[in-house]
Amino acid sequence: MRRTLLGMSQEKLGDSIGLTFQQVQKYERGANRIGSSRLFELSRVLDVPVSFFFDDAPEPEGAAAPTAATAPTSSGTELSGESLYEQDTMTRQETVDLIRSYYEIEDASVRKRVFDLTKAIAQVRTDGDGDA
Repeated sequence: MRRTLLGMSQEKLGDSIGLTFQQVQKYERGANRIGSSRLFELSRVLDVPVSFFFDDAPEPEGAAAPTAATAPTSSGTELSGESLYEQDTMTRQETVDLIRSYYEIEDASVRKRVFDLTKAIAQVRTDGDGDA
């Protein structure tokens, strides 16, 4: 997500850390694990702290946490890393495009109004007050 928000191609990111774009794709899909030294390199190139990659990581409850490659679903089955990636709304192109467009609104007051409108629409839908 961070790479896309920066407008950086997989090829450019790969070049920055000595990888091919195919290797970057595998990291992004969750097909390959990322070692700590590589994670450090990525954080440097993407200009974020290493903790950025763990901000939304779920806390394990009781039993051992799911591995990076699989995680349980509500039905008890497990999803592969790639399926988890596809289900995460923050990794969808639509989300990235929306965020990028939002920050292209130069007028802070207009940006705030768009933000408030979006929150209001979402609230109506979750409260069940809307017909949508």
